[in-house]
Amino acid sequence: MIAAISFVLNNSCSVAKNIEKPTNFIIIYTDDLGYGDLGSYGAQGYQTPQLDNMANEGMRFTDFSVSSSICTPSRAGLLTGRYATRWGHDDKVYFPQSKDGMPASEITIAELLKQKGYQTGMVGKWHLGHQPEYLPTAQGFDMYFGIPYSNDMWQASENSFG
Repeated sequence: MIAAISFVLNNSCSVAKNIEKPTNFIIIYTDDLGYGDLGSYGAQGYQTPQLDNMANEGMRFTDFSVSSSICTPSRAGLLTGRYATRWGHDDKVYFPQSKDGMPASEITIAELLKQKGYQTGMVGKWHLGHQPEYLPTAQGFDMYFGIPYSNDMWQASENSFG
């Protein structure tokens, strides 16, 4: 899948050579967001004007598949184009007491984009390892502002886990 991502980036950047700079884009990847939870997709009873504006000015997708139904492996799949099981990760999430994370050997879309001159940033839930060597800035992102795992998980004292 990395080859496919690289192919798309190479082709889009070769088209972009005729313009001054490549197109900016944002990938919004959320947990537990339903199809009808945004105004641009028909939500009723509340408003999402900022996201609706982005959808109206940009491109909306109506079909999307992920490599897993849970956080860690689905994020890894989006960022690497590979199933997390390919690098030895089981279909589970990382917890605050976890000592490992997505290996640095995995090539992320951020690393590919940087090769093409893009600046990259990650905002929000990472959930691919909270030790410094696994955080987004160690995986190709220029900046990171967010939480390392789910907001319902808390770093507990060592005594809590025996």
